[in-house]
Amino acid sequence: MALRVLLPWQDLVDRLQVPGIEPILWHINDDPHDAPPADMLVTERPSNPLMRSRVSRIKGLKHVHLLSIGYEWVLEHLPEQVALTNSKGAVEDATAEHCLALILASLRQLPLAGERQRGHNWVRTWTSSLHGSNVVVLGAGGVGTAITSRIQPFNPASLVGYARTARISGNGTEVRSLDRLAADLPQADVVVVALPHTNDTEKYVGRDFLSLMKDGALLVNVGRGPIVDTEALLPELQSGRLHAALDVTDPEPLPENHALWDAPNCIITPHMAGDTGQFISLVSQMAIDQVTCIAAGKKTFNVVS
Repeated sequence: MALRVLLPWQDLVDRLQVPGIEPILWHINDDPHDAPPADMLVTERPSNPLMRSRVSRIKGLKHVHLLSIGYEWVLEHLPEQVALTNSKGAVEDATAEHCLALILASLRQLPLAGERQRGHNWVRTWTSSLHGSNVVVLGAGGVGTAITSRIQPFNPASLVGYARTARISGNGTEVRSLDRLAADLPQADVVVVALPHTNDTEKYVGRDFLSLMKDGALLVNVGRGPIVDTEALLPELQSGRLHAALDVTDPEPLPENHALWDAPNCIITPHMAGDTGQFISLVSQMAIDQVTCIAAGKKTFNVVS
């Protein structure tokens, strides 16, 4: 009997037209109807949170493969005994690249330069620099390690990761325990959030956290929006005390009339850190490999649960 697989993109359907697999085009966010019965679901994270529960209504489901690293959104909708895998290894480089772009654009005041260009104003500006800065990266998983690897060549004065347990990361960066963060935070010029969203990290970057950051420091969030308390961040931006560069926000998508859009010293990108052609190529091949492994009865990879 063929493995029935729900796939979000026609390209994946076309590439999995092989014996033993029945590919079915179905997108969790966009398809107007619930999914037909299937053994496996390959899916993106739905942009509409109301669509997440559709996973729980798929009859016969045995395996969910996510086209992302993050998996927190699906856990409450995942039926018992349904296996879960993700795309670890496909998105880390793209996210780290975007994070570096946000840091440099903010420190070197590129939005201001853009405004002056549009006004035909040739005004030289002295800016801060990643070179010589004290940089803190919250999260030392695949994304956090990829970020520190890209920051290292810029010769920061210090570069430290923070996670639950202290260690030395694969690229040689010191990783300290998060319980040391409060003592170290006041010296940081750049603070990068690359944590997963869990109950423990919900609004982790809140009023107390932000109050410990030095005047003029930059907060960058490429993790998940709810990790940063937006209501606590807004007054810090509006007063001009802190700067921010956010690829993720809370709420998300950010409503058209939200005050964060117009906050000074803030760069916002629409959760696009992983959105590159290279990422699509990598994540598509990973999905194909995962489906063919299951169809052949072989051991799966990137197992979450």
